[in-house]
Amino acid sequence: MKVPRDVNASELIKLLERLGYVIIRQTGSHIRLSKKINDNDHAITIPNHRPIKIGTLQCIVKDICIINKLDIFEFYSQL
Repeated sequence: MKVPRDVNASELIKLLERLGYVIIRQTGSHIRLSKKINDNDHAITIPNHRPIKIGTLQCIVKDICIINKLDIFEFYSQL
């Protein structure tokens, strides 16, 4: 499956909120989200860009999928 090339920050944040992430702050054009997993906080920063660059999106999705034990292809299909 190819990486989607037209993903906006708002679409990605909505999906992450469904996974249990919560927006904790915004500084400039970057939005910080956090989720508590096994007594640890997992924080991720999303650039508020339209669209998010492909390499940036791949790094964010890879990190989220590893921490939450999700399949990358399934995650991309939800976007």
